[in-house]
Amino acid sequence: MIKVGIIGSTGYAGQELVRLLLSHKEAEIVWYGSQSYIGKRYYEVFGNMFEIVTDFCKGEKIEELTEKAEVIFTATPQGFCSSVLSEKILSRTKVIDLSADFRIKDAKVYESWYHLEHKSKELIKEAVYGLCEVNRNQIKNARLVANPGCYPTCSFLTIYPLAKEGLIDMNSIIIDAKSGASGAGRGAKVANLYCEVNENIKAYGVTTHRHTPEIEEQLTIASGVTTKINFTPHLVPMNRGILITAYANLKQTGITEDKIRKMYKDYYEKEPFIRVLDASKTPETRWVEGSNMVDINIAVDERTNRVVMMGAMDNLVKGAAGQAVQNMNLMFGIKETEGLLMAPLFP
Repeated sequence: MIKVGIIGSTGYAGQELVRLLLSHKEAEIVWYGSQSYIGKRYYEVFGNMFEIVTDFCKGEKIEELTEKAEVIFTATPQGFCSSVLSEKILSRTKVIDLSADFRIKDAKVYESWYHLEHKSKELIKEAVYGLCEVNRNQIKNARLVANPGCYPTCSFLTIYPLAKEGLIDMNSIIIDAKSGASGAGRGAKVANLYCEVNENIKAYGVTTHRHTPEIEEQLTIASGVTTKINFTPHLVPMNRGILITAYANLKQTGITEDKIRKMYKDYYEKEPFIRVLDASKTPETRWVEGSNMVDINIAVDERTNRVVMMGAMDNLVKGAAGQAVQNMNLMFGIKETEGLLMAPLFP
């Protein structure tokens, strides 16, 4: 059994890690880390875990945890992991960081968008960007994995085949993104109160959202072309889910929708968690909720010679905890789908 420690186990992504790992045949959680609930039983924080998890919440002492865990998940705010991680820790255990601390390869870019000083710049180069569909081989040998953000995961996978094949103008990309309220985390914020969110939809982080450079960097790597995008996220009144609608100019005329869809199906044919939909279907968050699935489809507007790329996924599973477990499976040489083959929830 893989001994697992979770720092930040009482946030939404942390709780989702617990839920997934409890049904994992080859993993055992040995540490439920929490800054706010030290000494409380885990089920006192999450009532769904009553008579399932009786362990007490412990602190966030990562060095002590390295003596107990073979892999540590850090489901923590930005800045925590980079402030505590060291070569000494990585020599003892593997780390999968769910924050943005090691996703962006240029520390100056990270610091300018997140307004934080990066405390372990020497480890950025080693960190592997944990998008399994693209970096599978590098992840297998990694000590430190930077688990991708939820918006970047859905955006990138939705656009990737066209970017990789060089069929779109990489500087014409516009991404319209929508997320449920759990994407903002479990902390108490006025903007996330029921009366603020219910019966409402709003754009936020317009031109300034900090997932922008992560998406740009990964699309630049995929296409080989320096990429700048317009990315606008929206908060919608639902618990979980992400819907991406992206637009880009096609670089040539006469590329048919059927040809592009076949290309997507060929790219993702062997990927267990990506479903390329038939022509008559558009992705919907309700059909991926609670799962590690990503539903994708495309449409070509012949009138404007633009392509519309659509994707839907669960922000807490494939966008956070599920992807982290997928990374762990690769790092330990076990079946990539272990613990993740649950069907989406409905209704």
